[in-house]
Amino acid sequence: MALSNNVIGAINFVAMLLSIPIIGAGIWLANQPDNSCVKILQWPVIVLGILILVVSLAGFIGGFWRIPWLLIAYLVGMLILIILLACLVVFIYMVTIRGSGHQEPSRAYLEYHLEDFSGWLQRRVRSSYKWERIKTCLSSTEMCAQMNQSYTMAMDFFSSHLTPIESGCCKPPTLCGYTFVNPTNWISPISNIADPDCIQWNNDQTQLCYNCNSCKAGLLANLKQEWRKADIILLITLIALICVYLMGCCAFRNAKTEEIFRKYQEGYT
Repeated sequence: MALSNNVIGAINFVAMLLSIPIIGAGIWLANQPDNSCVKILQWPVIVLGILILVVSLAGFIGGFWRIPWLLIAYLVGMLILIILLACLVVFIYMVTIRGSGHQEPSRAYLEYHLEDFSGWLQRRVRSSYKWERIKTCLSSTEMCAQMNQSYTMAMDFFSSHLTPIESGCCKPPTLCGYTFVNPTNWISPISNIADPDCIQWNNDQTQLCYNCNSCKAGLLANLKQEWRKADIILLITLIALICVYLMGCCAFRNAKTEEIFRKYQEGYT
């Protein structure tokens, strides 16, 4: 019984370690400028990682100090958390399965359209109230201003690989036909009705294309890239947690079997 309990404790210690990449993924998302403005995924990931850490700690204590009810609570709690983590992994994959950039002639960077993304993601930015808060947060960053330092010539800019959010928020859409002055300063064409975003562009450094649908699409494309990276970490951790949980169940069953056998021997003698 003591050996099995020690094994359970060791297994739960591994589960505690597995909570670290989940919490780390959430912290990494929280430190990304776009995610910090949107505030959708990072806190659920961090909270789930902390819960896994707490439940694993309970199982670790229950294993080494032989507290059966704590081990049972661990088994039930961890099963629920594994199911929640699996649901989160699937959810992230499903909402990021759509949405990709479009190539424009003579441009290395891609253009992004809001309607290409999943309906759930679109609803996160379509509300004027939500977008006003996100826009204020984005415009307070140095993201677009830094482009003026990096690109002074039009050809350098057109051959650059901009991030989705830089492409969508810091310049007018290519089809509008604006003339390049610098990355955040453009001369308007005679007619700019090719796209509703064309009339939204403003050379004011606090405005730029933050009111454009292309900016919302660029933000979602950035989120998609970062969420996919986090999802890979969560998926690997989920598989490892399932393996650890199954080993914990087997160790717990063996411990109970040993206890029953010991009691039987004591009663027999």
